Amino acid sequence: MKKKKVVEVAYKSRVEDMYCGRYEGNCFKVIMVKTKQAQFTLNCLNRSITTTCKKDHIATFEQDLEYSSSASVCPDHFKWIHEDLKPWKSTGITRETFEFGKNMSDFRLIIIKGKAYIEKYRAPFQTRDVFTLWGISQLLRLYPGKIPDLELLFEAGDRTQLMKEFFEGAEAMSPPPIFHYCGNNKSFDIVFPDWTFWGWGEVGIRSWEAILQKIKEGNSKLKWKDRMPYAFWKGNTLVSFNRGQLRKCNTSDQQDWNAHIFSVHWDKETAQGFQNTKLEDQCTHRYKIYVEGVAWSVSEKYIIACDSMTLFIEPEFYDFFTRSLVPFQHYWPISNQNMCEDIKDAVNWGNAHPDMAEAIGKAGTKFIEENVKMKFVYDYMFHLLNEYASLLRFKPIIPAAAVEICSETLACPMDGLWREYMVESMVKSPSVTPPCIMPPPTYNEDKGDEQ
Repeated sequence: MKKKKVVEVAYKSRVEDMYCGRYEGNCFKVIMVKTKQAQFTLNCLNRSITTTCKKDHIATFEQDLEYSSSASVCPDHFKWIHEDLKPWKSTGITRETFEFGKNMSDFRLIIIKGKAYIEKYRAPFQTRDVFTLWGISQLLRLYPGKIPDLELLFEAGDRTQLMKEFFEGAEAMSPPPIFHYCGNNKSFDIVFPDWTFWGWGEVGIRSWEAILQKIKEGNSKLKWKDRMPYAFWKGNTLVSFNRGQLRKCNTSDQQDWNAHIFSVHWDKETAQGFQNTKLEDQCTHRYKIYVEGVAWSVSEKYIIACDSMTLFIEPEFYDFFTRSLVPFQHYWPISNQNMCEDIKDAVNWGNAHPDMAEAIGKAGTKFIEENVKMKFVYDYMFHLLNEYASLLRFKPIIPAAAVEICSETLACPMDGLWREYMVESMVKSPSVTPPCIMPPPTYNEDKGDEQ
């Protein structure tokens, strides 16, 4: 076919192309609409602390994102958004219910007309809140003007807050909606992606896209069958009972449990520049162990991404994607009651069936690479916030104590690794594709029953 251009307009350009067959009479017109692409920068003049957001805030940028037959369907774990919000599905969220959660939260986030504001109540551990807010500010850049007005409460600690037992009975009030990094079967916490997707400066872990690429490179250095035929774990053993018990599984002269367990002292590692804790250097064993800390652990995604068969010590908590992992397909379950014996048996089985063990390891890694890539992390946030905002039965307002936040107010005051990771994870321009298409709930929305 010959291609004959009819007209092209420069701004939000409408391009009409005329495709013709062998004869001019066999022509048909195709119209494409191209949205002008904005390019974002981080403006920290003379490394000074920027305290206000620019007047030409990106929230004013209008974005044309229309779903089409080529739009991707969200991964399976997106269905849990419906489950996490189900406690408020029939009643909605009133101002009274919302404010009840203030004393259990670290901060209040307000989004109005595409701009974000923060009211802080207490300081979380390290810079968890800063990097969580950084992630939300990048979401507003990725999908400018597409996040509805809302107010939400966020708790940035480890343990869940909204224990179900306190909200049971005919006279019980509705639980306040509190966003958090993890949940369990005993709580109503609304699960949200954790701060490390944009970097963890305190322990030298880069943003997710950057460290995942490093782990991929580490995987390629050593074939699975050439790796050490043992289970590996490295971390802080002092933060939970299970981690303390895991130390007893370390191979010794008295007992070979098929496990290599290494304790990390973070003060020492920080002083040495994290040379001994690089995640990309920890893909040298056929098996890797995941064990919870105070609650869930952010280490989960890094461990599964190593191509090693992951040995999951029976967890109590889950993050936003964990509930769609399948035992014996993506990981091998380990009882926390017979930890050392189960680890030994799993390793013996894997070494006797190396092809099957390798397949489990690679299936787990494939799940992480395909379903937990940053596009889907942002899409999960997008859909969760949209679904949540639809439940609010009050008009969001900006409290007098709240301050506006944006990329400059968050990144410019930072230095060292913290600034470096923010720049590395910064969204450079709005998305040219729409968010993925949400799966339907797995329960009957009218009756609230599981199907």
